[in-house]
Amino acid sequence: MIRVAIAGAGRMGQAIAASLDAQDGMELAGLWGRGDDLNSLVRCADVVIDFSLPEGTLQVLDAVEKYGKPLVCGVSGLSDEQMARLDQVAARVPVVYDRNMSLGVAVLEHSVREAAKSLGLDFEIEIAEVHHVHKKDAPSGTALKLGEAIAEARGEQGTGSVEFRSERRGEVPGDHDVAMRSPTESLTFAHSVTTRQVFADGAIRAARWVADRPAGRYLMRDVLFEI
Repeated sequence: MIRVAIAGAGRMGQAIAASLDAQDGMELAGLWGRGDDLNSLVRCADVVIDFSLPEGTLQVLDAVEKYGKPLVCGVSGLSDEQMARLDQVAARVPVVYDRNMSLGVAVLEHSVREAAKSLGLDFEIEIAEVHHVHKKDAPSGTALKLGEAIAEARGEQGTGSVEFRSERRGEVPGDHDVAMRSPTESLTFAHSVTTRQVFADGAIRAARWVADRPAGRYLMRDVLFEI
């Protein structure tokens, strides 16, 4: 039985906690919110899932390092210093960190990486993304993640020559289209989220996977493809 501690008592934390009830071989060790004893919770868990806030993540990193517990972290907006601390901890315990925990986005990233590598620089690439009006960052973290994967596959730095188009409307959880075009043909990859439950499902899948991995920093594409 894998006992899962969840850091973050918001909507995502609650969704993950509720989803664990339906999982074979997994159970909830506890849910950490502000004012609770994080160390006691982490000590009795087998895996920790963090969907708190960047400042909370630093506390989580300290705790998993102290007790040698695997971590799944889906907190976005980490600073360079916080990412450096995450890498430091990942040298001692297994850490799955990704800006998007969706299984479909992991498959999309894998697919566009392979396509970009095969097609080369003759194709222009645009990533179009739509999110709810409450989302302030543009392009989204997922769009940037896809752009970085494409640029890396083409031997470029950062997001390279990838173009981005962002739209904010309604309550759209997240749509991403990747279009690759040459003068003679076009290829489009698309992913759409209908509910944020997909991120909870992905985090649980990652927690099950990382429970017996060696120390290191992993991505969702490692969880699915073991690259």
